Formats: sequence, C-alpha cells, structure tokens
Amino acid sequence: MEEGSLNVATVGHSTAGADSTSCTANKRHSLSTHSQDGSTATGQDHDTGRRSSRVSEESWVPESGCLGSKCCDPRETPYRFIGLIFLCFLGFGSYFCYDTPASLQNQITSDMDVTTLQFSTLYSLYSWPNVVLCFMGGFLIDRVFGIRLGAVIFSTIVTIGHFVFAFGAVFNAFWMMQTGRFLFGAGAESLAVAQNAYAVSWFKGKELNTVFGLQLSMARIGSTVNFLVMEPIYSWVDGKEDGYTTLGISLVLAGFTCIFSLMCAFVMGFMDKRKSKVLREVPRESSEKIQLRDIKSFPLSFWMISIICVAYYSAIFPFIGLAKVFFMYKYGMSDAGANQVSSTVYIISAVASPLFGIIVDRTGRNIMWVGLAIIVTFFAHALLAFSFVNPYIAMGILGLSYSLLACSLWPMLALIIPEAQLGTAYGIMQSIQNLGLALMSMFGGYLVDNYGYLMLEVLNLVCISIALVSTIII
Repeated sequence: MEEGSLNVATVGHSTAGADSTSCTANKRHSLSTHSQDGSTATGQDHDTGRRSSRVSEESWVPESGCLGSKCCDPRETPYRFIGLIFLCFLGFGSYFCYDTPASLQNQITSDMDVTTLQFSTLYSLYSWPNVVLCFMGGFLIDRVFGIRLGAVIFSTIVTIGHFVFAFGAVFNAFWMMQTGRFLFGAGAESLAVAQNAYAVSWFKGKELNTVFGLQLSMARIGSTVNFLVMEPIYSWVDGKEDGYTTLGISLVLAGFTCIFSLMCAFVMGFMDKRKSKVLREVPRESSEKIQLRDIKSFPLSFWMISIICVAYYSAIFPFIGLAKVFFMYKYGMSDAGANQVSSTVYIISAVASPLFGIIVDRTGRNIMWVGLAIIVTFFAHALLAFSFVNPYIAMGILGLSYSLLACSLWPMLALIIPEAQLGTAYGIMQSIQNLGLALMSMFGGYLVDNYGYLMLEVLNLVCISIALVSTIII
C-alpha cells in the first residue's frame, strides 16, 4: 500500500511504497517554484511601483465570504494547516481499504468459497499494474493531468475500484472482486504520487520532513483502523444479512472512506488553485525523469539494495495479508483478536518511524541499521514459526524492525545514485518491489493451501536470509 517516493516519477501507495515517501522527502524540493516579482524602475517610479504592489497585496480580501480570515489567506499558516489536514486524509481511504481483504480473510474465503491461493490474488492483482505504473504515474501527473486533476482522477479510480470489489461480493462474483482490486491498485499508487507532489508544492525545508512523517503515520493509522473496525462491521451486518451479501455490504460501507478521500481531493484542488493564483506561482516541470538508459550505469550496490527491498518486503506484507487465519489457528484467537495482533505492526510503525528517522539521520550509518533491522526481523519470524510466545511480542518486534528498515533503506539510493538519475532508480526499485510482492502473495497462498502456515514462515525466513546476504555484499 506498501507501501512511493516523493519523486513524482515514481509510485508508492502500497504500505511499502509509503515508506519511501517519508524517507526520501528532500529529493524533490524543486517540484514547484514560486515566481518572484521584480522591478527595474528607478527613483519615484520604482518607489511608486513598490507601494502599489504592497497596496495590492494588503488589499487582497479572500473570496467566498471569509471576511479576511487567515484561514482563507494562502499566505497565512492557518490556510496551510487546513491544507495539511486535507492532504493527510487524501490517501486515507486507499490505505484503509488496502488491507480490507486481510481483516476479513476468513470471511472472504468462506463466503466466497475460495482457496487461500485465490484469496491471495486480491493482493497480487493490486501489485501487478504497479510494475508498470511506477514509470507512468509520475509522468501522467507531471506532463498530462497536473497535480489537481491527477489527484481527482486517481482518487476516482480508487473509489470505483473498491466499489467494484465490494459489489463483486454482493453478486457472489469473485472475478469481479479481482477486477476491482486491479483497478484499485492502479489508482492508489498514482494517487500517492499526487499526494507527495502536493506535499512538496505546499511545504519546504524542515516542514517537509514533518509533513511526510505525518503522511506515513496516517497511512499506518488507516491500515490499523481497518483491522480494528471491519470485523465488528461484518458482525453487525451479519445479524441482518447472510453469506456473501453480508460480506458485500461490509465492503460497501468501507468504501465510504474512499468517497471521503475523493472529497478531500476536490477540496485540495480548490485550495491549491487559490494558492497558486494568490501567490502567483509558476509551475515547473520535474527535473527528475525516468530514463531507462541510465540502468547500465547503476553500481552493484543499487541492485543489492533492490534485492534487499523485494526480499524484505516479501516477508512482511504477504504475511500480514494472510496472518489473521494463522493467529486464529495457531493461538486460538477470535476474529477481532487476530486482527488486533495483525495491526500491531502498523500501530508501532506509526509511532516509531519518525523517531527512527531522526536516529538514522543523526548517525548516518544506514547500512548498519538495515542489517540490524533484518536480523531482528529474522528473530521475530522465527518466534512466530517455532514457538508459542505471545504473538503480540513477535509482532511488536516485527513492527520495530520494519520501521527501522523503512527509514534506513530508502534514503540509501540518494547516497549512491546521482540526483539526475534518482527518478529512474526509484522507479526500477519500486517496480521490482511490486513484481516481488505480486509473485510472493500468490506463492504464499499456494503454500498455505498445500503445506500449511509453517511453510509460509519458512519461506519468510528464506526471504529475510536473502536480504541479509545482500546487505553483507554491499
């Protein structure tokens, strides 16, 4: 969901992609620029021109009956604060609905009468379009739609995709649910790019780090809330409807979060248009572009980082997508209890990611932190696979290690790749990541169907081992 870099030539909703957002926030401050009015007049004409300019600015009165309120003045902090609120909620619906299949895993498999492998396609189909869209999303926003229209279009696609997914359950058509997830994924990744572009356009310097930290926390909160409320919603509807109809209505209700985010996209477009008009902003094209010919100049360390990325995240998000039933079977948990354990990773990440980001920034030892995170993650998966230790402990450890890796891995590209090639580098890395997540989601479902959850955890340990070896090679 998982999670894009702030570079608008790349994408990243998946919770994985959101990680790259918060950790590469300073790479694209040039996304938008403000024009500065100057004057070459001299003497009295020059003074008159300056006085006229000041009078023009000071006499500007916000429209729509605001009566001069600072909340309606794009030059004032309250206006930008209100914009930040809508910006954070712009992606809330997509982050909330991304993990809806995971929070209702056993309900989907039973009501729709599908195997775990078929269920896992709901995640792999999300990732497949983004193997390509990593290279197209930023281009569409930069060159075709612009931020405002792009955010509305992609938010609309997200909303349509989720409702197609939901009505697939209403009509007992699993193929329709799969189609909806494909559309949902195609819109969500590019919506994250538009969200990042807004952030860079509205905020500068140290503000930008804070804003991206808030966006990452909102992503985690969206996933966490989903795990906590979807099962109770299903239980409430279950008393009124039966079978797949209950599932469908529950998913439809979840879709209202996407509608809310779509409304935020319209509001952000209106506020951004007013800001550009008042501040006389002149848009400038992105300086970072996808150039596939740059690949041949990338060092070995880039490919090792990409392997770490795909191997590590393949042991995180496909597992979370299938974890609910694992906790129910192994630990005898209820639906609600299993969802609470699954959400632990996101809860901890929402709090720990900004803190780890500060630590990594101050120490600068990214590769050391990446190695430590991978080792701790291996330990957490080993606890889940071979012990009956309280799963909250293992998932808590997993949440901490995942947060640490997210804040130390993604910035490493900026250390080894020239700035002019960062767009290509992040695009390729996220394309590889989405390809890996798509394949591992399906393979994980196959293993659970045929060999059980123990083999899924063994696969996770193998993936983490590959990530560790790649870290050593770097």
